[in-house]
Amino acid sequence: MSSDTATDVETTDDEPGVLTKAYRSVSPRYESHPDAEMDSVGWVIFLGMLVLLVPLLPFLLIVWVLGKVLEMVAERQRSD
Repeated sequence: MSSDTATDVETTDDEPGVLTKAYRSVSPRYESHPDAEMDSVGWVIFLGMLVLLVPLLPFLLIVWVLGKVLEMVAERQRSD
């Protein structure tokens, strides 16, 4: 390797990731487009989780209330 290639690699920019040289690509440009199939899959997963978790909400609420009650009892015992 010559000293010329070493100076080509060094950059004077302090910011990492700054593009210093653009390259041409053989792949076509990506154009953003709506993806209706994945949108449908997302809704199916959301509704499936909703159907599974809504029946569990009363049990989760009971556990949360019991935790708060036990926390209050423990706090009263510490203060006495």
